[in-house]
Amino acid sequence: MTGNHQTLALLLFSVFIAITLGITTWVSRNRHGSAEEFYAGGRLFSPMENGFAIAGDYMSAASFLGISGLIALFGYDGLLYSVGFLVAWLVVLFLVAELVRNCGRFTLADVVAARMSRRPVRIAAGTSSVTVSVLYLVAQMVGAGTLVALLLGGEGEAARSWTVIGVGALMVVYVSLGGMRATTWIQIVKAVLLMGGAITLTVLVLMRFHGDFDQLLRTAAERSGHGAAFLAPGLKYGGDWTARLDFISLGLALVLGTAGLPHILSRFYTVPTARAARRSVVWSIGLIGGFYLMTIVLGFGAAAIVGPAAVRASNAAGNTAVPLLALDLGGGAGSTGGTVLFAVVAAIAFATILAVVAGITLASSASVAHDLYASLRRRRSKPYSEVAVARTAAVGIGAVAIALGLLARDLNVAFLVGLAFAVAASANLPVLLYSLFWRGFTTRGAVWSVYGGLVPAVVLVLLSPVVSGSPESLFPTVDFQYFPLENPGLVSVPLGFLAGWLGTVTSAEPADEAKYAETEVRSLTGAGAV
Repeated sequence: MTGNHQTLALLLFSVFIAITLGITTWVSRNRHGSAEEFYAGGRLFSPMENGFAIAGDYMSAASFLGISGLIALFGYDGLLYSVGFLVAWLVVLFLVAELVRNCGRFTLADVVAARMSRRPVRIAAGTSSVTVSVLYLVAQMVGAGTLVALLLGGEGEAARSWTVIGVGALMVVYVSLGGMRATTWIQIVKAVLLMGGAITLTVLVLMRFHGDFDQLLRTAAERSGHGAAFLAPGLKYGGDWTARLDFISLGLALVLGTAGLPHILSRFYTVPTARAARRSVVWSIGLIGGFYLMTIVLGFGAAAIVGPAAVRASNAAGNTAVPLLALDLGGGAGSTGGTVLFAVVAAIAFATILAVVAGITLASSASVAHDLYASLRRRRSKPYSEVAVARTAAVGIGAVAIALGLLARDLNVAFLVGLAFAVAASANLPVLLYSLFWRGFTTRGAVWSVYGGLVPAVVLVLLSPVVSGSPESLFPTVDFQYFPLENPGLVSVPLGFLAGWLGTVTSAEPADEAKYAETEVRSLTGAGAV
């Protein structure tokens, strides 16, 4: 990229960082330091505000950079991500949002522990939540590194590495100082910016083809080198049985995973009532639905205007398709319009990454402090403030995410998020649904459900082509690939449900009927909710 691109984009980066740090500083001066303030923002947000924040939390670098890139490279098969991410919200709306708001306080473990033996359940749910959050964070770190590498013309791995470290440091500052209130306002600002940027690019793409979407698709197919196959299923997930099973596995993970994401579940506690939580989801579905429809236009637009070859040459995983599309739509390299549009899109993508990273870090640090620390601390030891532990945990989680982000920097960010969704769908969703709807569910069933989904999901990823056995793997020079699918959801999600059932039916401890009745009334009516 030219010096103008770099200067303007870095200036816009700096403006956004300054604004968000200003929000964080302002919030930190106006808070009283309680757990409810730090984890839930005092439960003072309106449904519309929370809906925008949920959308800001959910529309991540995977959405803006990764999905559009996959559509640009693989056409129809890339659409699975857009459809899966959107359909997942129906599960959240009808099965989770209201009930979780009524039954919990700050985390997923609160819902499960309401009718179980608290200590083992909290440890299991806390461990699972941290694992999912770290996997999700890695995707955002990879997106940040890719973006800055493009901005600097792909020169030098050092800039990429320092970007990942810088994003990690910023997220620790946001969470440690501002808590949920600062994180929420950062996400609202980011959601407005992202929707504005996506609408602008979508309109420009459609104007380029005079509003003829059919012509856009035909041009994309012609430039793809695959012809009509680009617009039909099978380019990425067709062919042998392994690819087709991977397709089903990914779809299962995307549709079921959202309802188990810790940073999404924690957003339902920031509103005063369950009705407000449901209305928040309705707002977010409208925003997210519109956004994912636009990613379809942007993906095929990148294929038609930039071309898959140019996208792949810039970044093999396709993560740079949207910035390159913006550059071309603005007038091309060296033009003022191209420079401005590229810089604006790069800044919006960077803002997207920072906001999502802050939300995920807050949710995972809450799990460490509220679930793991509170459960593992010895009764005789001096108790530290839960909020202080959460702030310390944010530093540790940031360090782990930075290390893994540097390791996985060449993988597609949407694909990385797909892995996080698979773990969430395998470990968190089964125990959540069993706790809310199964009268006979026991503590052993809850613990087995979490570990029965979490351990297979993580092990299968480690033994998959993602980690070893192919040139695109994390470790291309070694081969310990024994599981053929890239996404473990098809195997690990059923195992999570099966383990929960098996643990319950073999448990000597009877289910607590009174606590279930209390949980059922509370989840459906809100009586006794915090």
